[in-house]
Amino acid sequence: MNKVRANASDALQGVLRDGMTIMAGGFGLCGIPENLITAIRDSGVKDLTFVSNNAGVDEFGLGLLLQTRQIKKMISSYVGENKTFERQFLDGVLEVELVPQGTLAERIRAGGAGLGGFYTPTGVGTQVAEGKETRVIDGIAYVLEMPLKADLAIVKAHQGDPLGNLVYRKTARNFNPMMATAAKVTIAEVEELVEVGDLDPDGVHTPGVFVQRVFQGVAYEKRIEQRTTRPRAAATV
Repeated sequence: MNKVRANASDALQGVLRDGMTIMAGGFGLCGIPENLITAIRDSGVKDLTFVSNNAGVDEFGLGLLLQTRQIKKMISSYVGENKTFERQFLDGVLEVELVPQGTLAERIRAGGAGLGGFYTPTGVGTQVAEGKETRVIDGIAYVLEMPLKADLAIVKAHQGDPLGNLVYRKTARNFNPMMATAAKVTIAEVEELVEVGDLDPDGVHTPGVFVQRVFQGVAYEKRIEQRTTRPRAAATV
């Protein structure tokens, strides 16, 4: 089955609707589905719930959808780089569910694996555990966390083939593979679309069975949130 679509807008055709829950892969601005985020903004859908480790930054990533107020709720871990997010949260415009980073990853993985939940010591005795079941196992207190699932997952990969098999590049793999398994529909944008058989089967990170649509992205910016470098040594002659 050829799952290739012409571009992001084509890939989203017939999938997007108001009020849906969307998972967006990547970490910070690394490995995020830039083309799909822009296409969602341009579509005008609203009242969206996004599951994403970060909320992008002002004017890039999911920050674009916050600016247009298309997102009503964020389920995230680290959101400290976005002033629009902060302002909307404090104004009561944006609903926010903050989740410890490891717990967020495991809740998504549990959703994709068909698990009914899991116990973790993270968050015990804090606001994270309020209203949740807790129990003691081997003398350690744990809190029950429930799986996360979505209507749509948008992921970014380095390479993909027409069957939807995906290979991610280094840290850009963050959150993408697990999200691809936890949604009813997964759409992947790739930097390079290769022929079937070109990918080493042993190196495939996301099998095509989890991906419904794939397309080759364009014009990637790949912004860096905070560039930190060591001072260069003075040149010697």
